[in-house]
Amino acid sequence: MNHDSYSDAYIRGILNTVKTIAMVGISPKDNRPSYFAFKYLLERGYNMIPVNPGQAGKEILGRKVYARLADVPEPIDMVDVFRAAQYAPQIVAEALSLKSPPQVIWMQLGVRNDEAADAAEAGGLKVVMNRCPKIEYGRLSSEIGWMGVNSRTLTSKRARILGGGVQRMSLSRTTTSGGTTIDSAPAKGGADGA
Repeated sequence: MNHDSYSDAYIRGILNTVKTIAMVGISPKDNRPSYFAFKYLLERGYNMIPVNPGQAGKEILGRKVYARLADVPEPIDMVDVFRAAQYAPQIVAEALSLKSPPQVIWMQLGVRNDEAADAAEAGGLKVVMNRCPKIEYGRLSSEIGWMGVNSRTLTSKRARILGGGVQRMSLSRTTTSGGTTIDSAPAKGGADGA
């Protein structure tokens, strides 16, 4: 896999498939990027699990914090690594040792560790490095474009308003010509659509 460039279909396929995300390295401080990303994904319907040994037993955004991935009592679909790159191999090794390993290892912006990626891929996991799932979700769902960032898409259609407050769009949407976007529906037969 070329980790310098990911196709939209690959990213969208992951974000449409995973439901439970363990964020390793989340901060309880509401001004930290990990807190923003966690909150955003939680509000988009993902089952977010905070993992931070210094906060174990406490709560972040109403969710119980665990010290380690092995302490999480339910299966994890994706591990979101919000730690420095040097910690990625250790996190991947722990993820691979779980009774039910995750489908995806996702390393946040600025986090790239090819050794960890190789180990994860050898264990059958998908890997994303140096990307933020919050940003990718916003970009692929057109939330970022709707909020004023150039999405390179011209349309006269208004975004659907899904209730009051902040607009919430989904990754599964129809194009202006009425068809669905590539990989907008969850893959059949597994995470890779095989």
